[in-house]
Amino acid sequence: MLFPTPLKSGRLIKRYKRFLADIEFDDGGTTTAHCANPGSMLGLAEPGSRVWLSESDNPKRKLKFSWELVEVDLGTGPVLVGINTAHPNALVAEAIKSNAISEFSDYPALRREVKYGVNSRIDILLEDESLNRCYVEIKNVHLMRENGLAEFPDSVTSRGAKHLRELSSMVQEGHRAAMVYLIQRGDATEFSLARDIDPAYGEAFDAAAQAGVEAVAYACKISPEGIEVAGRIPIRP
Repeated sequence: MLFPTPLKSGRLIKRYKRFLADIEFDDGGTTTAHCANPGSMLGLAEPGSRVWLSESDNPKRKLKFSWELVEVDLGTGPVLVGINTAHPNALVAEAIKSNAISEFSDYPALRREVKYGVNSRIDILLEDESLNRCYVEIKNVHLMRENGLAEFPDSVTSRGAKHLRELSSMVQEGHRAAMVYLIQRGDATEFSLARDIDPAYGEAFDAAAQAGVEAVAYACKISPEGIEVAGRIPIRP
């Protein structure tokens, strides 16, 4: 996924009300940008952090800029992290279509945001006339507290636990179901659940795994020019 226009860089003044961020551009100007991220953004919203924003030409938008990237350093050098949670679904769909995620290469038909379960929509539904349906739920990951180890979630997510239960029900109906943890950073070598942050999500994950729900984690290659799915990384038990 390439950004349609060049990103503008600056420094984070503060993030507040979850979806707002004040930014000072490199030229000294300031703006309030939309922060498309409902999580805590633990370790990614420190005032003074270098950030990159995309600019929209939609006159109907209240906020012209969206916060896309932040630079962080856990002691091994600066790394770019994608914080926009609106991107992972499109990134995974693009990667499936290009066979960059080989686990789902057998399905020629892909639909997004299809209703299923109890008042839910599956992120991606894969179909083939000779195979059962494959329900794919995608979670954005950017938390890292230990070098190389990406974690999810970064805050309590009862909605995430609900998704795991509904994927389990699809398996019980004879379909295939999978969780894709998409890590919007390039320094991850392993993935794990942040069980200390949300023990209930960890329990729901374990129950889903026992029910037959698959789980895979993929890291991304990030630059101010764009984001792409880079490769699968192991999930730590």
